[in-house]
Amino acid sequence: MSGETIGFIGIGRMGLPMASRLVAAGYRLVAYDVQGQALSAITAKGAEKASSPADVASRAEIVLASLPMPDIVREVALGENGVGAGTRAKLFVDLSTTGPRMAKTVAAGLKERNITAIDAPVSGGIAGATKGTLALMVAGPAAECERLKPVLQNLGKYFYIGAEPGMGQMMKVINNLLSATATAATSEAIVLGVKAGLDPYLMIDVINSGSGRSAASEDKFPKSILPRSFDFGFALGLLSKDVNLCIAEAEALGVPMWIGNAVKQMWLYGLAQGGPDQDFTNLITHIEKWAGVTVGGKRR
Repeated sequence: MSGETIGFIGIGRMGLPMASRLVAAGYRLVAYDVQGQALSAITAKGAEKASSPADVASRAEIVLASLPMPDIVREVALGENGVGAGTRAKLFVDLSTTGPRMAKTVAAGLKERNITAIDAPVSGGIAGATKGTLALMVAGPAAECERLKPVLQNLGKYFYIGAEPGMGQMMKVINNLLSATATAATSEAIVLGVKAGLDPYLMIDVINSGSGRSAASEDKFPKSILPRSFDFGFALGLLSKDVNLCIAEAEALGVPMWIGNAVKQMWLYGLAQGGPDQDFTNLITHIEKWAGVTVGGKRR
């Protein structure tokens, strides 16, 4: 499929490296973003500039989107100048995290305009997007998803979750709840250890050699928390949103989430303390304030 025209909407922190990989793979890319600077970053790599989501959807049969919030996805897909108003698009692939209900809403709305919606949220962060090692959780009609596979495999590992709209989103919010839980719990545990006089670097070394390890201890703490750079590249407001989406689905399905609700409150606390744009690794700083300690800095 290399050489085919692909549309891409949302050239942000995740969108830029994903779109860049498609350009590098030989696809003709038509891109749109509300931020002119973001759009310039991808056109400088060879992509063509579009004037709106509808313009993208009038120039490409396959349109991918990587956007921050569910309401933005709905507007991009179904709004007056959205993908549904285009004249060429046949497949709309949402790489964002919107939750199952929004995925179903978008799929139903686009179906009326003869466009098939595929939810394909990703996990792996900016590093995974750059390296092409993301996990893609793909849901939609099997034949259409299979057609997309060569495109999506440029971005990472393809997992077909199921045929129903929203199944990929369900998988994603469950994954992000677990990620958020590990980060919150590890932050509390390390703050406790530091308060008791333990060295946080040694604690992480021990945890990563034992049964308490997680992506938080193996990746987030060494890279962004212990050095106190807090620059992992994902906004706390977005992670809190993802947790809220998961809890909402659990409530709708009647599944108890005792731990999940506690995690939700922890991230809402961090959100209230530092705002939505802070890096999510800053959560530990709000726990530190309660405990009266600082974690990390120079290694002893």
